[in-house]
Amino acid sequence: MVELTIDGLKVEAAEGSMVIQAAHAAGLYIPHFCYHKKLSIAANCRMCLVEVEKAPKALPACATPVTNGMVVHTRSPKAIDAQRAVMEFLLINHPLDCPVCDQGGECQLQDLAVGYGESASRYKEPKRVVFHKPMGPLISAEQMQRCIHCTRCVRVGQEIGGYMEIGMLNRGEFSEITTFVGEAVESELSGNMIDVCPVGALLSKPFMMGARTWELARRRSISPHDSVGANLVVQTKMDRVLRVVPFENEPVNECWISDRDRFSYAGLYAEDRLQHPMVRGCDGQWHEASWSDALQSVVTGLKQVREDGGGAQIGALATETATLEELALLARLTRALGSDNIDFRLRGDGAAFDAVRSGAPWLGLPIAELNTLDRVLVVGSFLRKDHPLMAQRLRQAAKHGMQLSLVDSVAADPLVPVAGRLTVKPSALVAALAEIAAALADIKSQPVPEGLSGVQPGEAARAIAASLASGERVAVLMGNLALADDQAAQLAANAQAIARLADGRFGFLTPGGNTVGGYLAGAVPAEGGLDARRMLGGEPLKAYLVLHAEPRLDSELGERAVRALQGSAMAVAFTAFRSAAEDWADVMLPIAPFTETSGTFVNAEGRVQSFKGVAAPVGDTRPAWKVLRVLGNLMDLQGFDDETSESVRDTVMVGGLDGRLSNEIRLAPAVSAPSAGLERVAELPIYRTDALVRRSQPLQEHINSAPPRAAMNAATLQAQGLSAGDAVRVSTAHGSAELQAALDDTVADGAVRIAGAFEQTAALGMGSGAIQVERC
Repeated sequence: MVELTIDGLKVEAAEGSMVIQAAHAAGLYIPHFCYHKKLSIAANCRMCLVEVEKAPKALPACATPVTNGMVVHTRSPKAIDAQRAVMEFLLINHPLDCPVCDQGGECQLQDLAVGYGESASRYKEPKRVVFHKPMGPLISAEQMQRCIHCTRCVRVGQEIGGYMEIGMLNRGEFSEITTFVGEAVESELSGNMIDVCPVGALLSKPFMMGARTWELARRRSISPHDSVGANLVVQTKMDRVLRVVPFENEPVNECWISDRDRFSYAGLYAEDRLQHPMVRGCDGQWHEASWSDALQSVVTGLKQVREDGGGAQIGALATETATLEELALLARLTRALGSDNIDFRLRGDGAAFDAVRSGAPWLGLPIAELNTLDRVLVVGSFLRKDHPLMAQRLRQAAKHGMQLSLVDSVAADPLVPVAGRLTVKPSALVAALAEIAAALADIKSQPVPEGLSGVQPGEAARAIAASLASGERVAVLMGNLALADDQAAQLAANAQAIARLADGRFGFLTPGGNTVGGYLAGAVPAEGGLDARRMLGGEPLKAYLVLHAEPRLDSELGERAVRALQGSAMAVAFTAFRSAAEDWADVMLPIAPFTETSGTFVNAEGRVQSFKGVAAPVGDTRPAWKVLRVLGNLMDLQGFDDETSESVRDTVMVGGLDGRLSNEIRLAPAVSAPSAGLERVAELPIYRTDALVRRSQPLQEHINSAPPRAAMNAATLQAQGLSAGDAVRVSTAHGSAELQAALDDTVADGAVRIAGAFEQTAALGMGSGAIQVERC
């Protein structure tokens, strides 16, 4: 540690740290624009000039390392004069448009100009003009003459997002921030550029001119969209959500959020928002009903089904975005009706995975420890799209020597240096992991697992094994694509074997905001119950309760799932959106999205995070946990006496998490031969993951929501006699669709990359597997 004096205060700071860091740690504020604690030092703005004794001139506090015995003055006449001079230069070309600037009221330049600026400018020459820049549907760069060239946005894109989409052109007063050849910004973390901009140059396009900052109420919430559980500040006006920004929580999301978390709120007030209970009449038409009438219709229908076919004819389906309380009460209701048919996992073979797991699968380590790993193997994941904030942490770890290896079916760029990679079609993933395990056993001089005897590792597998063997802090992580695969159980067993051989930790990245919570709440079938695949893929049940799901787009069975629901005697949709259920439901009950209810999400690391509603319900919307509780009471079932969501949560979490989280897979590692023929890689695009995101217009205008195509590498296209741009018909076991063929050399040989969760591909379902492609 180094000891120095700042404004007469003795301060200790780490060797190599900067004066501004030492001052802020001691509670002393130094004005600044370009400095940000999470970004590299740029020293562009010079606003942090301070006086250092024995130095001939003022020095930038953000770029001056502390030294033993250093004496710093941040408020001396010399320092103040330097800061005032810098402020005068910054304001020379800055437009005087505070009254019409969206940043007004939360503008760092505005605040510091009050303290360090003059009442009038000595600059009389014409101010410069900077033309607006096209940055896509999320970021507005209409007023770039406000830019003070701090380059925070450039550094966020480069250091946090992983690649340089925007930069600075020219020199002197002609300098300007711009995108690369006028392209839109595509990063999944681009909204953080808005947060770090200290002026009104980069603004939120969906929020622009929506409200003044002092008109907004601010309430904390938790994101439901991925397993980080990012902490949010939801800003409302007249009880309507107008903006979402990050709430800093260092162990979870630091000070960042993904664009999916930031802009999904735009879907809250979509045109198809269900505002009143609806009941399908005998004429097949929808009729608005009161809550009492709609619930009585559900009660009557469920009682009739139970009398005619028993409780086993009732099934319950949900999604990973439902709260812990909603899932717990749905499970309680289903079992009280005499059924164990409940599942929140709408993709993958849940029954096969349940047969080998020993507890609730989780990340296997705290999220913050991702930054400290030195070797990581990720299996079956579109890493930066599925888990943007976890990918960002691995990006920071890579700066300190972390080596990332990937086993996947599409060699998508994670924007992290990749030490080793095996890209194979889905059915070959098990064999790929077997090769790595065999190579690792050889390097470690350990016996090869019995089921992998005879496996001959290839060059790529040996390179990955060598990387893992050289690490001290190793993690093997299963991604969303691997978990949704038909061979998920065997993939997990082989990945677990690799982790053990590497003396590392094994975990699951987990999809959605509450996968861990779904397991803890018991929203999976017990022995004898049906999982989602068997509830929807076999003989239709007599009744279905569907919570938050949009089966056509969320289920791996796609339109086949809708046909199963249509074939039932009673299908009840607990949904926020009418179009999610109007073609299959008998009763639609308007339930609240996460912004209008209280609840709890349990993130991938097992962190339990509760939140309150932040906005007024739309129409007759009600929290789903209350609807389920009332439904249980109307059916005269026991155990539905909870008055608050906290009561439901505490019932689920009694005893804590000890012994309930486990990644132990009770299955020996093995190898299986890849299947012949073409296989689909079913990608779930980042902005198509759930019903709310799919209704956010800004996110749907983004390039990451581009219409699906049948993407193949050059060799596969040639083998099929196709060319990029050809119209093709693709067929799976569930149905067929007409798409455009596209060239994508990141796709494995023998594989076709087709995005799901689009109406165009709903007939294909969401699962990977055998596929046929033919020219139309």
